[in-house]
Amino acid sequence: MKTRTLGKDLIVSEVGLGCMGLSFSQPPFPSKKEAVKFLRQAYEKGVTFFDTAEIYGPFDNEEVVGEAFKDMRDKVVIATKFGFSFDNRKVTGLDSSRDSILRAIEGSLKRLQTDYIDLYYQHRVDPKTPIEQVAEVMKELYEQGKIKHWGLSEASPKTIRRAHAVFSVTALQSEYSMFWREVEKEILPTLEELKIGFVPFSPLGKGFLTGTIKPGHIFGEGDFRNTVPRLNTPEYIEHNFKLVSYVEQLAISKQTTPAAVAIGWLLSQKPWIVPIPGTKKITRVEENISGAMVKFTKEELDNIKKILDSIELLGHRYSQENENHIDK
Repeated sequence: MKTRTLGKDLIVSEVGLGCMGLSFSQPPFPSKKEAVKFLRQAYEKGVTFFDTAEIYGPFDNEEVVGEAFKDMRDKVVIATKFGFSFDNRKVTGLDSSRDSILRAIEGSLKRLQTDYIDLYYQHRVDPKTPIEQVAEVMKELYEQGKIKHWGLSEASPKTIRRAHAVFSVTALQSEYSMFWREVEKEILPTLEELKIGFVPFSPLGKGFLTGTIKPGHIFGEGDFRNTVPRLNTPEYIEHNFKLVSYVEQLAISKQTTPAAVAIGWLLSQKPWIVPIPGTKKITRVEENISGAMVKFTKEELDNIKKILDSIELLGHRYSQENENHIDK
């Protein structure tokens, strides 16, 4: 697989892997042994960029990633995240205070079985802690060799600028797909100006763009998509399915799959965009990777934009509770 560069010099595979679903949000989960085997297979297919977080589990996901790559640490790029407080395994709120970050980094290093983290994200902006203070702690951790790069997740342009002014931000993570394009308005121009990379999660619209979530679809118990208004409301799915139909038409024209089209479209937006689709199946990894082979001309991209702009989509991407954690 080809590589892309986030920020100044973080080189990653042009399609990464979101590891969350291996132990969080989308049951049933594989055993730890199965998950480790899957991650190693993904690496063998060309993926070198793996995304996890302490909150996934909590804690279980990092342990799986650590076990998978402990004997080949220099071959992969591991991203993980901090920014929450816990009471044992229960999340109690946002917390990016210095003490919370220092607790988080030591825990993540231990679970990942490593002495450094390639990309350390603030998972959600903590309104109680000025972002400048967070950036200063990141600078300290960098100087200590515990992190190589740092990033933000779901941060506003204003916060990104303030953080970057203190200590260079390598990447921003947020949702972006044909199904959710809000970042095109202000986020992408800000990142391009500051030369910060972008790592879109849910590049397949939480599975919607693959065509597998049809009107009447019922998610299993514990599936986080049960909380997503766009996906837990039957009339929204039915209304929005016109987008899926269009992506399916594109896939036919490109002689590939809807998932590959969705990934290829994202990669065609900017050379510093690296999507991290999540899956638990190696066949899906192969399909997602194939998206890097899907190319679009400028004329095709312009036409796709016109059509996407013309398709009205209903419903929000987050519940109100999760929306309250988004920096605006």
